[in-house]
Order: sequence, then structure tokens, then C-alpha cells
Amino acid sequence: MVSPEGLVAAAAVLMGLGLLALCLWAGRVELEGAWGEEEEEEEEGMLFITADGCGRCRLLCKPSALAQHLVRSLGRSVALRGGRWPWPHWPRLQMLQQLLQPPQPEPAVARELLQMPDTGLVALDWLVGPRGAAGGGGSSPVLLLIPNAAGKVTGGLLQLGLRALERGFIPVIFNRRGHNGCPLTTPRLQPFGDPRDLREAVTYLRCQHPRAPLLAVSEGSGSGLLLAYLGESGSSSRLAAAACISPIFRGRDWFEAGMPWLYEWPLLLHLKQGLSRYARSLAGAVDMEQLLRSRSLRDLEETLFCGTRPTSWETYWERNEPLRDADEAAVPVLCLCSADDPVRGPAARSLPMELFRTSPFFFLLLTPHGGHCGFPQRGSGRCWGHEAVLEYFRAMAEFLRAEERRKGLPRPHRVGGPIAEPPLFTWQRSYTR
Repeated sequence: MVSPEGLVAAAAVLMGLGLLALCLWAGRVELEGAWGEEEEEEEEGMLFITADGCGRCRLLCKPSALAQHLVRSLGRSVALRGGRWPWPHWPRLQMLQQLLQPPQPEPAVARELLQMPDTGLVALDWLVGPRGAAGGGGSSPVLLLIPNAAGKVTGGLLQLGLRALERGFIPVIFNRRGHNGCPLTTPRLQPFGDPRDLREAVTYLRCQHPRAPLLAVSEGSGSGLLLAYLGESGSSSRLAAAACISPIFRGRDWFEAGMPWLYEWPLLLHLKQGLSRYARSLAGAVDMEQLLRSRSLRDLEETLFCGTRPTSWETYWERNEPLRDADEAAVPVLCLCSADDPVRGPAARSLPMELFRTSPFFFLLLTPHGGHCGFPQRGSGRCWGHEAVLEYFRAMAEFLRAEERRKGLPRPHRVGGPIAEPPLFTWQRSYTR
């Protein structure tokens, strides 16, 4: 059996070689019809946004007052017209630029550990700015950032947090058990689509910031957790809006199809490197020898969560598919996807188009180029995807204020003491008609 120390050293070397090879190998991805047939027919529910910087974007959604407002807001946004993308037909390089480029300036982070009911820990990393400047006051919106399923806090995610901080948000990163240096105090990790820990974190944030709107945005495979949470929670999610950047919608299909090895192996080694730290803690619940021999992400996932329970692979995904309860979601969700995403796979097979056509809460902003979590623009650290998400949140707040004024809905007020916590956020059905 390879020792954990040897595995860590090998992982560092192989990850570097893999990323170098990935840069050399990067080339154009075949779209396999993702941007072909559907573009020819402008069917009902297909709204178009033309932006000079990113080409012809499509907003696929069920027609409603909110959808029309988003089309107007995103279409006239200066941020979405900020110059052409570099190398539009090289999605792998676009992805690498956003994942690996550190944000400028580097934000400072204050960590807070949150104990779960079973004594497990998750970590909340509050971004407080490069010089310790906080994001905003008590009513400033709190933006919960969810990293990918491997727990990798990328430069792109930090850059999004920094942009949000500059605009008055209070950004905080949610780290799962054992991820990103969070201590593992129980022999239990968080499955792909199990939202229990996230629910506890959201409840805590609501208690800490009772007057602030709660928003959430996820990156890549981390969207599986956010989508599962929105479906399970329904109208009790406590969130005002959510966004997913390059989400993985169908978890089981994604694991079974696999990724090109130059993507999969660095990610697999990153996960093994983190798990090897907790070899003793997990020994009673996981076959660590088999886990460290895993040759694919599917092997590792199956060993972690199906090996010693025992639980079948089919049963695991019945409980963890991101969209298993999508019909119950009651919060607007913007999903930003590119047709040439090399990680998610061809759009024609990996995007749940019917969901966006029928649900009033799901909005698909589909771009021809951008890679996976890439969406670069010319200029240091600029990402069209980040600007689109922040513009979406601004447009949502504007729409809600207008609807509250039009309907005369009451707002929280002080009566001889502190403002009481507002009731759970409930999205008015008339907004999505």
C-alpha cells in the first residue's frame, strides 16, 4: 500500500504535469449539435440577449414578468458588453485562466467553524477584503459561495467574492467537512447532493443576519449541492435568489461518463491528497486502501459512500441527484452555461432543457463560448460570468422592490426595539406568471 506521504508527493508532481499537458493539449471542443438545431427555431420560452462581448446569448425560460425583466436588465447591462473574449474557440484555456489565476488583490479571509448536530464541523470563510474592509452593513446582502464538489476554492471563486465585496455584498465561502483545511471530527463526509449541512449553515446565516437578503452562488460540480438544497427546502430555503456557474445537472450520468483524463486525474489526485490526511479517522467507515487505488472519480465516490454501508450505486443517486426534487424549488435560479463546456459534456445531452421550459423558477443563460467556469473578458481578472451573476442579483432586487411597491407589501419596521426576524422568504406566484 502506498503511504499517504508518498501519495501526496506524487499527487503534487502529477497535478503539475497534468496541468502543463492540459495547456499544451488545449484545443477546440466539438459541440455535437449543442448550438445547432435549437438555434434555428425561436420557440416559445426562448428569449435572446445580444451582447457584443460574448456573442448571442440565449435566455431559456418560461415566459413571465420576471423573465422579461431579466432580459431587459441583462441585455442593457454595460458589464455584459465589456469587450470581446480572448481565444473564443479554446474553452480549455478559458477554464484554466479562471480556475488558476489568483485574484487581484488577494482577499483576506476570516474563518468560522460551525458545529453540526452530529458534532461534525463545516467552515465558513468570510471575505473581508485585502485591507480588512468589510463588505457592508447589517442589511447588506449576504452572498454564500459554494465551491466545486472537490472543495477546491479556485481563483475564479475568490475573484467573484472580491467583486461582490466591492459592490457591497457580504461574501462567505461554505466549506464542506474535511475540505479546504476544515477539520474532520466525525468519520462522515458529505455526499454529492446531501444538503443537510448546507441547511444548517443557511439557518445560522439567517440568525446572524436577520435583516439581510440571503443569496447563494455555486461553481461547477458544487451546484449539485445547491440545486439539491433548493429542491428539498422548497419555499423554506430562506434564500431570495440563487445562481449556478457551469453546473453539473445530472450527477450520476456525469460520474459514469467520466471526463478526459487530463481533467479527471488532477481532480482525483486533489481529492486523494485531502482524504489521505484523515486516513485514521475514516478507517472504520471507508476502505482506505481501495480508495487510494481508485482510478476514476466514480470509483472514489462509490468507495466513499457505497462501500461499507452498504448502499448500491443506484440507491445512492436516488438520494443525491441534484434535480431529484427540482419541481419543489421555489426560488429563482440562474444557471449560466456555455455550449462548449468540456467538463459538463455536450449541451444537447447534459442540459435539462425541459426543466427551463416548464419551471417558472429556473433560468438558463446559455452562451456559445466560455468553457467550464471560464467566461473570460479582456482585462486582468475579468470574468463575464461573474458580472452576469452580479447583474442578475441586482436585477432580482430591483424587480422585488418594484413588486413590493406595486402590491403594497409590508416591510419590516421597528416597534420600540430591535427589528424582529422577517418571516421565511416566500416567492410570490404572480412574479413568475
